[in-house]
Amino acid sequence: MSEKVGKILGTFVFVVLISCLIYLVFFSNKKTDKGEIKMIEIYGNHLLPVNEYLAFTKLGDIPKFGNLTLQEIKQKFESHPYVLKADVEFAGSNIAKVHLTEKNIEAVLLSVGEPNFITDNFQVLPLMANTKFMDFPVISNSSFEKEIKPLSYIKTSDIVEAFKIIESAKLTNESVAKRLSEINLRKGGDIILTFSGIKPPVIFGKGEAPKKMVYLDIMWSKIIEQNSLADNSDYIDLRFSGEIFVGTSENTGYTE
Repeated sequence: MSEKVGKILGTFVFVVLISCLIYLVFFSNKKTDKGEIKMIEIYGNHLLPVNEYLAFTKLGDIPKFGNLTLQEIKQKFESHPYVLKADVEFAGSNIAKVHLTEKNIEAVLLSVGEPNFITDNFQVLPLMANTKFMDFPVISNSSFEKEIKPLSYIKTSDIVEAFKIIESAKLTNESVAKRLSEINLRKGGDIILTFSGIKPPVIFGKGEAPKKMVYLDIMWSKIIEQNSLADNSDYIDLRFSGEIFVGTSENTGYTE
């Protein structure tokens, strides 16, 4: 009999503990989901300052949102064009922490209409006010001649070629990648690169981007350290396999 009573008592205690646990979880969520969040802290933002993200999500004045949940905060931030993912957690003391993962910007794309960002997966993003510009190269004169719609995807063959040039520069020489300021696609003609701080343009041509970037890297220190080499030249030509030509514009074989 006592054994049966013990089992009943054990089962009762187990049920009580489970009920308490469920109550605590529910109560905690209910508190978090019903107006207990009074402050939002944002981390991981690089493209825009915190106040711009708050303005977009309309979360600058938290007391106005009496029933704000973590999921709702997450959805608001992930609706921003620059945000790939938002991880939101309740940090106690009425604070919600938002950890942003922004989309990876590859370049600024100049085409018909306003300039736009273009991401590493070829999505076009609008350039918003107060965007923090970093060392993004500009892609100009693409063969894509229609007006670009923000959040659309553009993956033409010449833009793919521009991406190969950018990635090859990053993998070859950090200094080369940081100084790469423009990739002129010339509507399908020979691609011309412009580097900040260097006078002559680089006639890059088409194809073999990794190999050509290695050739440029071999000559890079001379271009930077021996200013006379760059200052006295009108172009650097990488169109010929295994060779680099430095000379005057009369012999380039191309026209602007």
